[in-house]
Amino acid sequence: MPKIETFRALQSEATEWRRHLHQNPELGYQLHNTSRFVAEKLGSFGINHIETGIAETGIVAIIQGRGGSGPTIGLRADMDALPIHEASGKPWSSQIPGRMHACGHDGHTAMLLGAAKYLASTRNFRGSVALIFQPAEEDGRGGRRMVQEGIMDRFDISRVFGMHNDPDLDIGKFGICDGPAMAGLDEFDIVVRGKGGHAAEPQKCVDPIVIAAYIVVGLQTLVSRQTDPMASLVISATKLNAGEAYNVIPEQAHIAGTVRTLAPELRNFAEQQIYTFIQGVSRGFGGDIEFKYRRLEPVTVNSTEETNLAIKVASGLVGAAAVDDKLKPCMGSEDFSYMLEARAGSYIQVGNGNGAAVHNPAYDFNDEALPFGIGFWVNLVETALAA
Repeated sequence: MPKIETFRALQSEATEWRRHLHQNPELGYQLHNTSRFVAEKLGSFGINHIETGIAETGIVAIIQGRGGSGPTIGLRADMDALPIHEASGKPWSSQIPGRMHACGHDGHTAMLLGAAKYLASTRNFRGSVALIFQPAEEDGRGGRRMVQEGIMDRFDISRVFGMHNDPDLDIGKFGICDGPAMAGLDEFDIVVRGKGGHAAEPQKCVDPIVIAAYIVVGLQTLVSRQTDPMASLVISATKLNAGEAYNVIPEQAHIAGTVRTLAPELRNFAEQQIYTFIQGVSRGFGGDIEFKYRRLEPVTVNSTEETNLAIKVASGLVGAAAVDDKLKPCMGSEDFSYMLEARAGSYIQVGNGNGAAVHNPAYDFNDEALPFGIGFWVNLVETALAA
């Protein structure tokens, strides 16, 4: 298993790629320049099987090993940026106002490109590697759409792996856990319908603002009093809109928010109990409700065998002491979960060093992390597909 020094030779070139991508961020599925850049680099490495236009601007490239027939494993990197105005002050800051790579997807893409260059030149494995460059992770639809467009069957992918940078981990360290690693994400909208009127005569009205206030506070009892305290469930009301005038009680109020959990069964519980609770509160005050609940990302669940493989590979690269194999699960969501629903696999965190958190205007991917991500991908392939 090659050591980290082997991959430092790729750092300078990968840094150039990463900073180019950072200066030219694109959003969602509109990754035309990014996709073109990635495809051109892959072609320059001597990779002949490159399929573009998957989920509009996604790419899957296949590298075949020299060791004969064998399975295909998928390695995924996300490519899209965020609608944030950059404030990092770096010389390679975004050149497009209101857009920036605030989550490190530029680094993820550069690491997988670095691994692609190495693997294409050595091919010291059997079977094949599917390099998955995904659009639209930030809106949670790109991963699902690539799966829906059949990449797992089309490219005969047997298992799949993902990686994300973590500003809470030092450079040269990795973190991972078996089982649920990131939360599932749902969204809800509640319209509380009352009876409007003059603010001086509330007795003639059904005040939707009062009802909405009871609902927002009461939703927290579903977490604190109706679920196991050892289970992870977060219900957050993130929007509350009602009224336009000081002296008018409005006809309705709108509440919106999210539900996050590490336990898939709690998604059904949350949807059913939220509806039962808000309907009871509203009717108790003489109002009514309209309720919409949308399932978004599933829980990101790491498979045991693939997680143990990732731990073994990371430990071989940086030493067991630098790998936290019981990393605390995160209540954020990740659409790589769709790929893990389709195939067994695992999702690992690579240290980005101390700095601004992701989704922060001051964030920047740390280029010192590039050799570690590249090395992990290469060693994962050569271990999983040993010739």
